[in-house]
Amino acid sequence: MSAGSFPKDFLWGAATAAYQIEGSPLADGAGPSIWQRYTHDGRMMVAQGDTGDIAADHYRRWESDVALMRDLGLQAYRFSTAWGRIQPEGRGPVNAAGIDFYSRLVDRLLENGIAPMLTLFHWDLPVALDDRGGWLNPDSADWFADYASILYRALGDRVAHWVTLNEPWVVADGGYLNGTVAPGHRNVFEAPIAAHNLMRAHGKAVQAYRAIGDGEIGLVVNIEPKYPASDSPADLAATARADAQMNRHYIEPALTGAYPPELADVYGEAWPEWPADDLQLIHQPIDFIGINYYTRAVVRDDPQSFPTRSAVVPQAGATYTETGWEVAPDAFRDMLIAMARRYPGMPIYVTENGAAFADPAVAGPDGVQDGQRCEYLRSHIAAVGEAIAAGVDIRGYMAWSLLDNLEWSLGYAKRFGIVHVDYATQRRTPKDSAALYSRIIANNGVIDA
Repeated sequence: MSAGSFPKDFLWGAATAAYQIEGSPLADGAGPSIWQRYTHDGRMMVAQGDTGDIAADHYRRWESDVALMRDLGLQAYRFSTAWGRIQPEGRGPVNAAGIDFYSRLVDRLLENGIAPMLTLFHWDLPVALDDRGGWLNPDSADWFADYASILYRALGDRVAHWVTLNEPWVVADGGYLNGTVAPGHRNVFEAPIAAHNLMRAHGKAVQAYRAIGDGEIGLVVNIEPKYPASDSPADLAATARADAQMNRHYIEPALTGAYPPELADVYGEAWPEWPADDLQLIHQPIDFIGINYYTRAVVRDDPQSFPTRSAVVPQAGATYTETGWEVAPDAFRDMLIAMARRYPGMPIYVTENGAAFADPAVAGPDGVQDGQRCEYLRSHIAAVGEAIAAGVDIRGYMAWSLLDNLEWSLGYAKRFGIVHVDYATQRRTPKDSAALYSRIIANNGVIDA
């Protein structure tokens, strides 16, 4: 990979999420989120009964974590704010201590030459709002816009990069359809409503930013390219359904003002007719699209698989991560190129990319040798460079994740960090992948052996 493949102003960074790393969920007047309730449910909704009560203790260790980012040479840090820290009830009074925490974090990042990229919602809805129906309540879009406006006013003089929502598909599919993430509902009629209100919230938050801010704002979606297992009409149709439900359900209304027609087939009688005014609200001009990429899926028709009537076909000879995801950097490159062709003129940030492999619980005297993650980073950063060389306007790359953390319902057993966290002591140890990534950043994309 030549250094010229990446623009001189390309942003190299890493990403985290509030509930996954902060800990201290009720500190300094914060209100509980649905993830605190979900992890304390009593039904072992999270592997091993893990919770985010301590997580990576970033709420108390943020200063040393910023120093670590500086030492690694990060140029950007994508993090999320916890809604309940800002508004303990999700509406109404503002918690000054919560604002102050993020203000101090932003100031320290800037002092160290690290650009903050702030995600307003990374899945941790306040419990008080969930008790009012959460994303099923049409008022949720206004709640979110009000919360976003508080942060725009408090931090907008220093934060130039904003994200409205992170991966709304996970919230709607996992939270309201399959029950695998908070709030843990399983209802086919709820999922499209939650998805729609999330996208309405995105639209209103963008509108609010245009009235206040002068930086850039976008939406982050997770894209998992779907490949048909065969050329049969059944497999091709199944692939289109899977792609619509996971990928195009969110990016299409945001960028084109329309939902994919396949969704009516996916959800059947649970798919409503949406008001034209809502689609116009969702279709706000944005400055970039953030893409989170981890894997691809080879899909076959399966009438028993709900709701897309499709199933993933394991690939012989492929490498899989600890989360069972195929390592497929070529699919990453091809997806980025396809996105640029489908949505011309829309800048892209890679806002998450990484992998979980079998790291030890305790770092050894020689650190953590994570060769598989190193190879994952090499191949996927090379894929980004190839997409840029093909003409794709990619402005930055954020490795997932800076730190080992609570991997949602998978608990602490799955480690994505380029920095190892010993959860017993909270000691941070940069892995070999961190050293590799630091060299890549220093050389603006040159990938060593």
